[in-house]
Amino acid sequence: MADAVAKQPRVPRPRTGGSTRRLPYLLIAPAGLLMLGFIAYPMLSVLYYSLQNYNVTKPWRNGFAGLDNFTRIFTDDPQFWDTLAFSGRWVVTEVLLQLVLGLALALLVNQTFIGRGIARALVFSPWAVSGVLTTTIWMLLYNPSTGISRYLADAGIGSYGTSVLSDPDTVFWAAVLAELWRGVPFFAILILADLQSIPKDLYEAASVDGAGRARQFFHITLPHLKDAIILSTLLRGVWEFNNVDLLYTLTGGGPAGQTTTLPLYVANTGIDGHDFGYAAALTTVAFVILLFCSILYLRLSKFGGDNK
Repeated sequence: MADAVAKQPRVPRPRTGGSTRRLPYLLIAPAGLLMLGFIAYPMLSVLYYSLQNYNVTKPWRNGFAGLDNFTRIFTDDPQFWDTLAFSGRWVVTEVLLQLVLGLALALLVNQTFIGRGIARALVFSPWAVSGVLTTTIWMLLYNPSTGISRYLADAGIGSYGTSVLSDPDTVFWAAVLAELWRGVPFFAILILADLQSIPKDLYEAASVDGAGRARQFFHITLPHLKDAIILSTLLRGVWEFNNVDLLYTLTGGGPAGQTTTLPLYVANTGIDGHDFGYAAALTTVAFVILLFCSILYLRLSKFGGDNK
């Protein structure tokens, strides 16, 4: 038998020409060029302008600046540190509250009850609303004459005839509430999708062993949701850090700059101040901060590890 197998003729392997080997690269070339055009080129342009004095209102001063813009950021711009501190406060508050509320809503709509489909649609619908439209809705709600501001004044929060958006004591939480309405469904959608992938046998076995709902949640549900929670909090943290549309249209960064995030400061510096070189340097610093925090967060959370 071994001799018969050994004497069988070898089938020649088909030769592949150079064009066949190049075909995969040709197929992905359009996508690669688009990525270079929409990602690499803008990043390199921002880095280039960050090294320039580029102010359209003072063209006689334009030219190569070296690291002067970055030196100005860290040594001669207290507003940078104020906006960075507020950005951190904004991101931590929003992400934590959105995660907790989104997890609670996901657990709720994951149950079986009459009208569950309608409840899911109502929970998820705010995620489809743009930031500007969200601002319009909440500015109507915060109207000092017809909105909830006057009812809050009755409760001793704020004053009559004044919107909570113009009161330094209430503007932060008013903006947080508006963004919560839009951001909570993002966590609810991702967590609900992961909840439905958890095998039901695990809960049945835990019930047989006498584990209550609390122990099942902490020993079965949360470990299986670990990667979904890490990924969603990272994405939402980056998006909230870069949030411009809602805060710009809702408060404009006020009152007195109390709701100005770092990206909003960049927009005001470039668009209103016409100092595009300095705005590009601020953007570069913000990118480095986000990149460092993202890598550190993934390292500390051990994303992709064994959750079972």
